[in-house]
Amino acid sequence: MRISVITVCYNRKATMAKAIQSVLDQDYENIEYIVIDGNSTDGTQEVIRSFGNQITTYVSEPDKGMYDAINKGIALATGDAIGLMHSDDEFYDHTAISKIVAQFEKDSTIEGVYGDGVYVSNDAEERLIRNRIGGAFSIDRIKSGWLPLHPTVYLKKAVVDQYGLYNLDFKIASDTEFLLRYLYKYKIKMSYVNQYIVKMRMGGMSTDAQRAFEVLKEDYNIYKYHGLSALRVVAQKKSLALKQYILR
Repeated sequence: MRISVITVCYNRKATMAKAIQSVLDQDYENIEYIVIDGNSTDGTQEVIRSFGNQITTYVSEPDKGMYDAINKGIALATGDAIGLMHSDDEFYDHTAISKIVAQFEKDSTIEGVYGDGVYVSNDAEERLIRNRIGGAFSIDRIKSGWLPLHPTVYLKKAVVDQYGLYNLDFKIASDTEFLLRYLYKYKIKMSYVNQYIVKMRMGGMSTDAQRAFEVLKEDYNIYKYHGLSALRVVAQKKSLALKQYILR
């Protein structure tokens, strides 16, 4: 099984090498690694180029934001399944992709796999800040504000080809719409691997506190767009997130 891992970035010189190395260090060999850079100007491009042909495909050009860049990566992907490695993050250990593949191979009808993740402080200590345990999949959980941690989700390429790319109408929470479309609207067959897959740094693109209110507003519009009780679901989603901090 060939796995396509996509990293998109813009001006992420400080963390880019760790993200790339964590992909290259995986013990699973059949990985297609795609890096899409938004024409960085801070030295990120030099970091990427230093890895040479260890990166399968590298593109650097202006884009319309993170989700546009992800869509470019998906269009280039040739793997059987696709997942993301954000430029601020790392795989939890060198066996993460092997665990994903093993879960797919348990049942050929599985269309998507997800797992667990941790958020750590953006410093040398990497203190545990938030623990994201995925747990078993169900539609009722989605209606109550739960979604799998986005960077742990791997979807079969054929399913992505069928149900589409990230919606660029949503600028900062399109991953929520993407997951709802696949898991809630189309009800694809998901499988949970009870293992840590990613380690995410607080303060990165997906955890920037300054964007929290904007994400809240966009989440509301996304849940409403999918016909859910948006105010209730968003409130429950934030309550679940708070518990992950308290119970860490």
